[in-house]
Amino acid sequence: MAKAASPARPVLPSVDRLLRHASVEGLSSVHGRPLVTDAVREVLDTARWALKDDKGAAPGEEELLRRIEVRVADVLRPSLVPVFNLTGTVLHTNLGRAALPQEALDAVIAVSGGASNLEYDLDTGRRGDRDDHIEEVICRLTGAEAATVVNNNAAAVLLVLNTLAMRKEVPVSRGQLIEIGGAFRIPDIMKRAGCKLCEVGTTNRTHLKDFEAAIGPSTALLMAVHTSNYEVQGFTAEVPEDKLADLAHRHDLPCVVDLGSGTLIDLEAFGLPHEPTPAEAIASGADLVTFSGDKLLGGPQAGIIVGRKDLVAKVRKNPLKRALRLDKMTIAALATVFRLYLDPDRLTERMPALRSLTRSPDEIRALAERLQPRLADAVGDGFTVCIDDCHSQIGSGALPVDLLPSAALTVRPDTGRRGAGRALKRLATAFRQLPQPVIGRIQNDAFSLDLRCLEDEAAFVDQLRHLSVK
Repeated sequence: MAKAASPARPVLPSVDRLLRHASVEGLSSVHGRPLVTDAVREVLDTARWALKDDKGAAPGEEELLRRIEVRVADVLRPSLVPVFNLTGTVLHTNLGRAALPQEALDAVIAVSGGASNLEYDLDTGRRGDRDDHIEEVICRLTGAEAATVVNNNAAAVLLVLNTLAMRKEVPVSRGQLIEIGGAFRIPDIMKRAGCKLCEVGTTNRTHLKDFEAAIGPSTALLMAVHTSNYEVQGFTAEVPEDKLADLAHRHDLPCVVDLGSGTLIDLEAFGLPHEPTPAEAIASGADLVTFSGDKLLGGPQAGIIVGRKDLVAKVRKNPLKRALRLDKMTIAALATVFRLYLDPDRLTERMPALRSLTRSPDEIRALAERLQPRLADAVGDGFTVCIDDCHSQIGSGALPVDLLPSAALTVRPDTGRRGAGRALKRLATAFRQLPQPVIGRIQNDAFSLDLRCLEDEAAFVDQLRHLSVK
């Protein structure tokens, strides 16, 4: 009996054949042959593995061409994109923290397209220092003698400690041994800086006598860390900065204050809770103060060091300073943001972060009322869209227990609790897949869109036509 013939194996076209196709040649002319060749090979490899697994029919040539085009688009699509932050956290670390004012964006564009005088003194025609573009305005706003900048506040603390306390002891209150975002902890930073942490006091109560008892021959400086990302309440005590500075100076030691989130102005003037400022710390006797540029300050990511001229000079001479320095675009943006603070009466008009933080609940609710019917049409049947009162968070470790009254569009599945979880996940995914992704939060069996940070109402509404909840 003759043996039955084996079915013919599906045949895929060769790489060369696909590369010669008119549509693929068109892709190559636009995006380059190496990228498109890689895409062709990857699509064919994926198809071969699929055939090996299920032994189904090979995809036709038109389907392969479609996949190649999709693959090229996927490779070229940027992964870092603008999103709508409707989470209710204004300074959201995962979403880029503070939005820059238009003036800062213009300054970045102006210096990034060509050569600039980043380290060139136009008056003398000699080499300059990149701090020269920003130091004067920082000192004017903080009252400090000198200033320098690095790439974030953790780097600022690291650089100060490495400069002034290498192989020496630094007393810090146990109640101030904070952990900041990404599991970076003050004790770990101190260890990497090469100094030895000397814990004083207790978690909830630390007194001046605790610091005084810790001072010895190996003490390099006294340090206060502002607990900007949490608050200890109840039976508590901390040493005021002026008292700590006085103690440090009596022992001929520097006093360093890390403000963390940092703000240049009294936020109470804008109806927000008070947050200590660098100027207040300098006035209290601090010799060096560190703070962030991209939190309450409202600028780009940066760490700012201000204080005594001789100490800042030592910090600048540390070889780590070069490793941690800012690029020209960040300096341009940061210097512009600082200059905006010279006109405090117009800050809420010009600074997006401050504008969002001071937005009135009535304005936010009026926005919610305009958007509710549009959102209800977009999500379609199976969901109910309501307007709910809510509270926004300031975020990024700033004023952690203070909440801002706001309004949210809340989307609830009509299925009730059963199946609600899956429906809400599909809904959240659909919003993230919009041309400009919308990031909300799922809580209390609903998908919530806090509108405090929504400024471009027209762009949000226009893209709702692309929403597809499957």
